[in-house]
Amino acid sequence: MDLGLGGRGFLLTGASRGLGFATARALVDDGARVLVSSRSADSVDTAVASLGGAPAAFGTSADLADADAAERLVTEAHERLGQVDGLLLSVGGPAQGPVLETSEDDWRAAVESVLLGPLRLVRALVPHLTEGASIVFVLSTSVRQPIRNLAISNALRPGLAMTAKALADELGPRGIRVNGLMPGSVATDRIAEIEAASGDPAAARARTEAAIPLRRMGEPAEFGRTAAFLLSPAASFVTGAMVPVDGGALRAL
Repeated sequence: MDLGLGGRGFLLTGASRGLGFATARALVDDGARVLVSSRSADSVDTAVASLGGAPAAFGTSADLADADAAERLVTEAHERLGQVDGLLLSVGGPAQGPVLETSEDDWRAAVESVLLGPLRLVRALVPHLTEGASIVFVLSTSVRQPIRNLAISNALRPGLAMTAKALADELGPRGIRVNGLMPGSVATDRIAEIEAASGDPAAARARTEAAIPLRRMGEPAEFGRTAAFLLSPAASFVTGAMVPVDGGALRAL
């Protein structure tokens, strides 16, 4: 299938590795141009080189928790890409821990990075988007069911999902689509950190895979292809959807 991505420009946050990078890879492989960002300048440089560099891939370091990051990213996206046709919003996972043992400082930091940062970027970019543009939020299966020891994610991801749903209503009349992706257990550094925190990574991996109907972890490329589809014109009648990429692990419809 031709996704219709040739020549289109996309801004991606949290995209120097993991799910964001996998999406950038899928977009570039299908002919799109990308501006990838993350907090680490070195990681961004490595990602851009791996994607082949200009004119297909550009990079910049940015922390969405910084109040001025949104406007700077939008300005740079237009300078590098010209027209921006879509946005992938991915941010690093918040601090781990149960509800009663998670500090207020960790909650405040997560609100800035997971909730307010993405919202600032959407508000800065939307005035520049035209009909056919697409916004995709990278969320988590915690949107629909809690994940053990991830209290902050369990609280903030559902709120961000409902915000994305509301944005789909607000932007739909302009022909701009907004969707969310709910990755489950995909083999990224973040999952490795969670497994390591359990004290027995091998046992944690085995428990996780036993609960997935496909009996395996997902690969980042599998997520990236799904994200690229939602960002593309091929998904032109899909908006307001929360799409699981979890091997069937979610038990809810």
